[in-house]
Formats: sequence, structure tokens, C-alpha cells
Amino acid sequence: MVEKVEGIVLSETPYKESSKILNVYTKEHGLIGIIAKGAKSLKSPLRALTNKYSYCYFYIYYKENKLSLLTQVDLIDNFNNIRNDIVLIGYMSYLCDLTYQVLKENNESDIFDILINGLKKINDKLEPLIITNIIELKYLDYLGVSLNLDGCVRCSSKDNIITIDGDAGGYICKNCLRDEEIVDAKTIKMIRMYYYVDISSISTIKISDDIKRQINNFLNKYYDRYTGLYLKSKEFLNNLINI
Repeated sequence: MVEKVEGIVLSETPYKESSKILNVYTKEHGLIGIIAKGAKSLKSPLRALTNKYSYCYFYIYYKENKLSLLTQVDLIDNFNNIRNDIVLIGYMSYLCDLTYQVLKENNESDIFDILINGLKKINDKLEPLIITNIIELKYLDYLGVSLNLDGCVRCSSKDNIITIDGDAGGYICKNCLRDEEIVDAKTIKMIRMYYYVDISSISTIKISDDIKRQINNFLNKYYDRYTGLYLKSKEFLNNLINI
């Protein structure tokens, strides 16, 4: 029985002369492998719709824990604005690679919506660094290294929050401050907003370059220290945007 699933191609591998195996992240079944027979052929209707990062409805004979068979594809979004900009391609590549790593630790269905909504916003030309940082912050929960952003990590007080510290694991209030570096109050506020915002509801973003840099630098250091992830796509992206 053919099943319709919503998904995005994270990678593709040549298979025999004219076919390929797709690594597709689906809303319904998580990460699955799909054989696209004849998809490498110039005349195949599947050729253009099975490329990396294609976001489509896939009609498949689904086989749990085995390769499913593709019969038809309907395009949902090709993210054309992203594909026409090398920097935005860098962001998309990194976010898809990061998502793949997150899925190794956790397969919650919410992850799919976070990724797709984020890519849609970047394609709609919202600030890609902010969207990427929002996704990175949300993914910490699924990686098991979440931050405490609801109060001081040492006394639980919600008052007089004066900084955020990666070593401590979250916010620190004035009374519990030791030798941690004090960060801008707007950075403290925006990190919490990043964590709780519904990406699909974002229409405009106005944050100073200085605050954006502070948040991005904090998340880079936190990921380096606590996730153990090293992604070439992240290094490539950082080189593109000179971070």
C-alpha cells in the first residue's frame, strides 16, 4: 500500500547505474531510507525532485527498518531563495547536518517542525543567523544539554538575573554571581526569547549586530564544550560569514 509522507532529503547516494538511495527526514516516520529507481536518468520525473534538500510529499511503499520504495513525488518547497545564495546554502547545509546529529539522540516529532519552519523563514529572507541560533538553542533540549533559562541556576530566583554562563548551565542572579562575565541585559532577554519563540510565528526580527554576535558566540562555545559535535558544514559556514 502506497503511503504519502512529508519530508526533506538530507542526503543522496548513487545506487546502481540510474537509481539512488535517499536519506529522507519525514514527519511521519523520522529518518528513513528510500530507493528512487531511475531517478538519475535525465528523463526521469523524479530526477529534479529527489535532489538534496528537496522538501516534498513522497509516495512510498514504506518498510520499517528497511529501504522504502519511491513511486511519486510532489514538491512542497524547493527553497529557491536559499539555493540562489551561497551563504544561505551554507546555513541550510549546517542546519540539516545538525538535525541529522540531533536525530541520533532524539527522534521527537517536534524536531521536524523546528527545522522546516526555520528553513522557510530563512527562505523568506529573515535574518539567517538569528533563525539558526534559535534552532541551535531549541535543539539543546534534544541533545540532553539544555540551559536553565527560567531562573538562577544556583538559587532558582527569577529576580536580578545579571548574566548567563555556559559552565554553570544557565542564568545567574546578582546574589549568586562569582567571577562570571556579566553580559548585556538584552542578550539575557533575547536568549530566553529565542528558546520560547514559535519559529512559525516570526514575521520580523530586529536585533542589534552586537547582541547577535554575543548570542552566537555564546552558543558556539556552549556547543563546542557540551555537545561533542564537529560538523564540517559549520566550519564552512563560519568561514563564509567570517565568524
